[in-house]
Amino acid sequence: MMSMSATINGALRKIPAWPLYIIVAGYVVWEFWRALNQIGPYLIEPINVLERAYGKAGLILLVAGLMVTPLRNWTGVNLIKFRRAIGVTAFFVILAHFLVFAVLDVQSASRVWTEIVERPYVTAGMVGFLLLVPLVLTSNNLALRKMGTAAWRRLHKLSYVAVILGALHYLWLSRGFQVEPLVYLLLSIGLVALRYRQIVWRKQPA
Repeated sequence: MMSMSATINGALRKIPAWPLYIIVAGYVVWEFWRALNQIGPYLIEPINVLERAYGKAGLILLVAGLMVTPLRNWTGVNLIKFRRAIGVTAFFVILAHFLVFAVLDVQSASRVWTEIVERPYVTAGMVGFLLLVPLVLTSNNLALRKMGTAAWRRLHKLSYVAVILGALHYLWLSRGFQVEPLVYLLLSIGLVALRYRQIVWRKQPA
């Protein structure tokens, strides 16, 4: 296992993180183009399908960001260099999800506010999105130096709350009992609980 992880890590060191931004941006544009032209799953209710596609993709990226540390601890495969790109792209995909909801679906600032206040799943999603704003604004080396490592890490623990709220948002908006949203919620809670346990364990005296 160690030799395999070392081989994988050696290959990963040759791959920069910046192509991830291009790949995710390409995905956002591609899905929008398909929705605009009503291709494939976008033949019926393209706005609703696009809104859900962006939301699910954003949640997948948030969960992927949480999995980086456990993956390194369990398998030795180190994806830390990609974690910032995963987090930043997650924010912008979720921003695209919100913009489709606000501009194309609801089409009114007053109605957006009404949806946020009256629908719990929208409330959860919006709070989770807002929690990501300070994280993306500080996802750079300058912010890390200005804030200091300890304060920066405390702030970025907001991602734990955001991913659980995102999973709740996905579960609540699903009609009837669906396994996939429940899996995302349980996975999110499990990863956050695991991360919290690791933090507590590190703080215990030897």
